[in-house]
Amino acid sequence: MTNRDKPSSNKTIMLVDDEKPWLDIMSHVLKEKSFRVMAAESGVEALKMLQRKTPDLILSDVRMPVMNGFDLYQQVRSETKNKNIPYVFMSSIDDYDAMHVAKELGADGYVTKPYDIDDAKTTINQLLTQFIKPTI
Repeated sequence: MTNRDKPSSNKTIMLVDDEKPWLDIMSHVLKEKSFRVMAAESGVEALKMLQRKTPDLILSDVRMPVMNGFDLYQQVRSETKNKNIPYVFMSSIDDYDAMHVAKELGADGYVTKPYDIDDAKTTINQLLTQFIKPTI
């Protein structure tokens, strides 16, 4: 595979989810596509990671203990260096209220988490096409 076949190889995606199996599936799919992955099992862990590296996209669960995805979003956006990182909420719950809050906060997207690997790949492809511009 040439570098031209792997335009995403220099892009980093941060995944934030308290469900380890979901993190593992998403990490696997992204790594297959040559993305670097930063996986955090909590909002607190994600904030620590953001102090060391800035990702090109953040995919965050909404419902997490201690710090939910909305609180994490507000903390991320409060830092000037993070204001332009695309931030997409993901949830296994098709919750109108949560989608409304995400939109009001200014999130870049909200998707329902699939549990099937093929659905996960489709979702990731759609997000990456929308938010990550390939480099040539």
